[in-house]
Amino acid sequence: MVELSSSDYYIAHPDLEYGHHQSVYAHLDAVRELSGRLAEKIGFAELGQLIGLMHDFGKYSSVFQNYMRLIITEHTSYNPDNDEGSGETQNSKRLKGKIDHSSAGAQWVLKTLWPHLGKLKQQDQVLAPYGIAVIQALSMCIASHHSGLIDSLSENENVFANRIKKPDELTHQNECIKHADPELLSQAQSLASFELILESSQHIKGMFDKFELSATEHDYYLGMFTKMLFSCLIDADRIDSADFEQPSNKPVRFKQPDWAFACDKIESFIAQLKPDNSIDHIRAQISENCFQRAQDETGIYSLTVPTGGGKTYASLRFALHHAQKHNLDRIIYIIPFTSIIEQNASAIRGVLDEANADDWVLEHHSSLEPEQQTWRSKLACENWDKPIVLTTMVQFLESMFASGTRGSRRMHQLSNAVLVFDEIQTLPIRCVHLFNNTINYLTRFCNTTALMCTATQPLLNQLPEQIKQFGELQLPLENELTPNINKLYQQLERVSLKNLTKKEGWNETEITELVQKQLTVVQSCLVIVNTKAWAKALFQALQSQAINETKIFHLSTGMCSAHRKEILDEVRVRLERGLATLCISTQLIEAGVDVDFGCVIRFVAGLDSIAQAAGRCNRNGKQQKGHVFVLNPAQENVGMLEDIKTGIASSNRIFTEFSEEDLLKPDAMNRYFQEYFFKRHKEMTYLTNQDQNLLNLLSTNKYNPRRDNPFTLKQSFMTAAKQFKAIDAPLHSVIVPFNEEAKSIITQLCALDKRFDAASYRSLLKAAQKYSVNIFPNVWQKLNEKQAVYSIAQGEAVFYLSEEFYSQDFGLSLEVIGVQQDLII
Repeated sequence: MVELSSSDYYIAHPDLEYGHHQSVYAHLDAVRELSGRLAEKIGFAELGQLIGLMHDFGKYSSVFQNYMRLIITEHTSYNPDNDEGSGETQNSKRLKGKIDHSSAGAQWVLKTLWPHLGKLKQQDQVLAPYGIAVIQALSMCIASHHSGLIDSLSENENVFANRIKKPDELTHQNECIKHADPELLSQAQSLASFELILESSQHIKGMFDKFELSATEHDYYLGMFTKMLFSCLIDADRIDSADFEQPSNKPVRFKQPDWAFACDKIESFIAQLKPDNSIDHIRAQISENCFQRAQDETGIYSLTVPTGGGKTYASLRFALHHAQKHNLDRIIYIIPFTSIIEQNASAIRGVLDEANADDWVLEHHSSLEPEQQTWRSKLACENWDKPIVLTTMVQFLESMFASGTRGSRRMHQLSNAVLVFDEIQTLPIRCVHLFNNTINYLTRFCNTTALMCTATQPLLNQLPEQIKQFGELQLPLENELTPNINKLYQQLERVSLKNLTKKEGWNETEITELVQKQLTVVQSCLVIVNTKAWAKALFQALQSQAINETKIFHLSTGMCSAHRKEILDEVRVRLERGLATLCISTQLIEAGVDVDFGCVIRFVAGLDSIAQAAGRCNRNGKQQKGHVFVLNPAQENVGMLEDIKTGIASSNRIFTEFSEEDLLKPDAMNRYFQEYFFKRHKEMTYLTNQDQNLLNLLSTNKYNPRRDNPFTLKQSFMTAAKQFKAIDAPLHSVIVPFNEEAKSIITQLCALDKRFDAASYRSLLKAAQKYSVNIFPNVWQKLNEKQAVYSIAQGEAVFYLSEEFYSQDFGLSLEVIGVQQDLII
């Protein structure tokens, strides 16, 4: 081993190219400042500073410094966290897994702050549990900053307590105290004061006392406090590490958006929209309502508007003026499907002017960032640092609840922000309580506003009585931005709905005959089905039958978003020109996609889905009444699709209670959600088995046999995170060679391994988002068996698809459909 001399400084990150290594003190002090700045938004700046200052305290150990010298001497590939081994030599591999540089700081914080509890109890006994929670949260954030938040308790051990008790020969705490820069220890001692614990405890208790909280809500909020602090630390650490490797990043960080400029842009845009029909006048009134209400206080709001009512621009107008009024940092749009992110992003860029829109708008809609991260992907990981961010509900939920540090990095960005949830009815049923409690915390304590947008508003604020204690959305009825919803739906009624479901169901021949018949009446027809199998079968059946001059299109999630966008662009042009057009699609088209068909045929599903499908028919009121037909296929494999299966059952019940002309009105929709939520209310805690659920693991953890310990936080953070999936099965993501640009991106990503550049890597991953497809495990396995997917580099969990397995009709295919071309030069 290389011995340290007294003249050596302690290295946090080596510079293998120029030898300008970053010292431990420089890194810790920079992260202190950054973490404190981020934590200031949530009211705990000094707590953020302390965890930033002490997070890598263990790097003062000789064993870690020897590892640094070895990396420098051998000039090997370097992983600053030492939590991967890719590219290391045999000598450096000997140290892998033996260097713990996160426990020392966690132990120092707990050891220094714990004695203050005696004085805190003397001053106010009621504050003691909160003081313990603060100390525990600080230690836990530091101990967890490479792994994701660890459990306080797991089923078999007191994880946090055991981590803090880890012996000094493994954590090197005493040696680090001896080696540490005096300035650092002085700063740490100054921060770790009794006043810090007293004021933080008072602050938390004061926050919580403003509301009548159930035990579940109270403890969930303590977990949220911990997770928000953790997010500040992770992002600060990644920012400083990335800026050390790429100093040019620094000047563009933390720029406050010029909301006045953006507000001027939206008002100029709105002024140019001259209403020329009754629907345009209604859209203008909806927009004006949002403009007026933007001056209200931060909180939770709803915008319930029929499809085609102009929600995109109305919600943007509200968000921009609201952000200006309250000096917020950003606006985040959370959208159900990637298919409408680019559509909405394009609309927003059009308002702000394309020339500077890239400084404003970030699209983040894929899961290309691998679950098992390398140091490359940690630095390139998206942290939602633009003024307007568009992401998916899956990305949002995984940032809240999934394992590791990837999503956690973004979480603090949800504070001091406007969150616009587009098509909120698509929230997974099992996430209801987790979502409600998270949004309640953000809006109550983090100066955040949440706007729930949809034509089919779920009753998240009107849950069944027996489950309100687990977390109901605190959305006041007066915070609806649409003044008279029933009148508005009556004014915007543009379709008639016909229930054609029958006992024996419809076979493929009958369905194709219905489609052909409708195409003789109207020039365009949209068929929405529940499964990819039906979409493909109908497309092939109708493609083989000549239907006048009709052009047939297919859409499904097997296609990358760029492919779907290209198809939708052509579809819109044809519809605008009145050309004969038929589209067969899965449900991805029904939420927010701006298309206007003469007729819609919808396979029976939840009433909210049927209503959303109806919004693709006669959207702009060109006909007196468009026609929407609901039918049930004779054979449909939805056994594993619980949301669809239960939605169908609830819809069938509503069909018997309401007449056809009332099925799309708010009263029927409210009754549907009452029926649907009542049937599934036991699932809303995110069940993992008969006796356990994620809500419990993230709050009281009352079923844990090891609750008898001195700490306040009982949560099993990591256990819950590992069990969480936003959708029913874990997905892999693969870049597909849809066109020449996609092939070029794949080639550049593969070539990047020769000399890694974090900025280029991040840029390429962003560009690759629209060319990625999410894949379920069974499909992923089959593709691997056929050697159809490849990693961009050894050890990297970013994959691309062989060209011969991508169809221009259906997207990703399990069968060879073309000739493979060499992508890598």
